[in-house]
Amino acid sequence: MPQQINPSVVRVALVDDDTGFQRAVAEALKLAPDMALVSVSGTLAAGLKLLKAPPVDILIVDLGLPDGSGINLVQQAYQQWPTCNIMVSTTFADESNVMKSLEAGATGYLLKDSSQQNLISELRSLHSGGSPISPLIARKILMRFRPEQALTKAPVKADESCVTLSAREQEVLELITKGFTSNEIAALISVSHHTVLTFIRRIYAKLKVNSKTEAIYEARIQGLLDK
Repeated sequence: MPQQINPSVVRVALVDDDTGFQRAVAEALKLAPDMALVSVSGTLAAGLKLLKAPPVDILIVDLGLPDGSGINLVQQAYQQWPTCNIMVSTTFADESNVMKSLEAGATGYLLKDSSQQNLISELRSLHSGGSPISPLIARKILMRFRPEQALTKAPVKADESCVTLSAREQEVLELITKGFTSNEIAALISVSHHTVLTFIRRIYAKLKVNSKTEAIYEARIQGLLDK
């Protein structure tokens, strides 16, 4: 019979062809009583097939799969599993792969150099609404906004920088601005706490921020909130 998973446990799926990393993730999650590794796949095709099953809570994806780019899986998972948190875990540290992964729907990007304990901490952060990113990757993203680089870039048209939120995302953003917690927001709009965290994650991704304070500030700059 299939193993029964406690519904309160965070369900994790891994798509990575590196057997050593598969073992490392499995061993790390054995140390976490609040998490369970429920699926391991080694190819893009297997990962896409996995999306036909009920969604997991966290999907860990490698970019360098033997039959294609993991970015394709990230994009499909973001569309088909809207409540799933997607973590890229890879050796690719170049700006192109980083930005393409985040644009496809990933909300975390870790290089394969984390300890078991750090991996667990980062997965917990991701599940609770955070966007864990390796320091090297964070630096690459920040370097895009250095003044000397900005001066050499062509001006961005107003319609190209406009952020559009769904009605639900706008509602959640306004409630966040008023100081409501995610649990309170869930009760107010009659959805689950996990769904609220998904809305928050998408708001952060669209605004390209990592905290409530940054989200409120950027939303006001974008004209999404009254100043």
